[in-house]
Amino acid sequence: MAHVKLTLDMRREKADGTYNIIYRITHFKRVYTINSGFSIPSVAWRKNKSCVANSQPNSKLINLQLLKRFYVIEEALLLLGKDFTIERLKIRLDGGVGSSYSFKKFAHKCISELFEANKTGNAIIYRTATNRFMAYCERDVLLDEIDYTLLSGFKHYLEVKGLKPNSISNYFRTLRAIYNKAIKHKLVSRDNYPFHELRVPVETTPKRALTEIEFKRLISFVATSDKRLLNALIYFLISYCLRGISFTDMAYLKTGAIVDKRITYKRRKTHKMLSVKLFDTTTKLISMLNNNNQSSDYLLPVMKDGMKEDSIEAKKVIKQWIKTTNKYLNVIADKIGVNKITTYTARHTFATQAKRMGFTNELIAESLGHTNGNTVTNIYLDGFDTDTLDKMHSLLVQCVDHTVSNV
Repeated sequence: MAHVKLTLDMRREKADGTYNIIYRITHFKRVYTINSGFSIPSVAWRKNKSCVANSQPNSKLINLQLLKRFYVIEEALLLLGKDFTIERLKIRLDGGVGSSYSFKKFAHKCISELFEANKTGNAIIYRTATNRFMAYCERDVLLDEIDYTLLSGFKHYLEVKGLKPNSISNYFRTLRAIYNKAIKHKLVSRDNYPFHELRVPVETTPKRALTEIEFKRLISFVATSDKRLLNALIYFLISYCLRGISFTDMAYLKTGAIVDKRITYKRRKTHKMLSVKLFDTTTKLISMLNNNNQSSDYLLPVMKDGMKEDSIEAKKVIKQWIKTTNKYLNVIADKIGVNKITTYTARHTFATQAKRMGFTNELIAESLGHTNGNTVTNIYLDGFDTDTLDKMHSLLVQCVDHTVSNV
């Protein structure tokens, strides 16, 4: 168990000749320190009593505040017990001990840590859910105030606002993740876990793949008179020809990742490494967007060199590109009599086309970078070899060869 001691830090003398009074935390021979915020000359410290000498101005007030803080730290250490870490202790001290810790303060700490770890997407999701919850509560709430009644009211509030079930489910999944982190930090007890009885139904996502006839109409459409429509179509086809790669992953592709007509990249969503064959069709599509200008580090003209990847700025840039591309894809959709087309339709269409050709779900899943079937079973199974994936991939790319050769 960790122990705390009040002492004078004689290691560093301040410019005014004083030394900081600190709380020294010892845990299995490891020592951590927390500054008290007070500093005094060394002669004013009573080492045998761990207090400020009476001769020091305001000594009684200082000693009182030091003692109060000492007992707060000691209580926190007792509550943490064997789960002590200095990070958990600081979190408790930052917002109060036990039930007095605010949800908003802890959520903002989680959000800050995500931004620091460059997990911008998750940070934005956490921030959006927190802000929405705080807007409903109309005040900061303590962690132990979050119960079934409060969450049920929040759910009703979102429904009245017209949010769809899947959006509501995303909010609650985020709130639950924040609450679970608070449990791990011993800021709130699991005994009264408020999410057990709350059910937030999820709607099945409608199929977004093009039918075979719709896909034939799309790949037969050549918008030579309008470059904006042509570029939108090219982005769709590149996504399809790179085994249904997402627009975000496509935007981050680097020219240096191409080796022996293969491009290797890590999926932003799952962090899984994928190696995809670059067929001549795909290479031609890419060159049409770049106008044969290969001076950039990036394969496509979305990201600018020097922009920090996964930053808020990068997220905004990619989001705007997706929005613009979807706008013109839907102009094409209207022209060919299709209800809706987005950049993500390419991924669904690639998978559906593969299914129509008779390929197995497992092979399709691996080509997309998914884990298919039983997770435990997958630990014992090897993935499909590259040749098998390439053969399927080749047949699917052949579907658009004629279109690209006519562009």
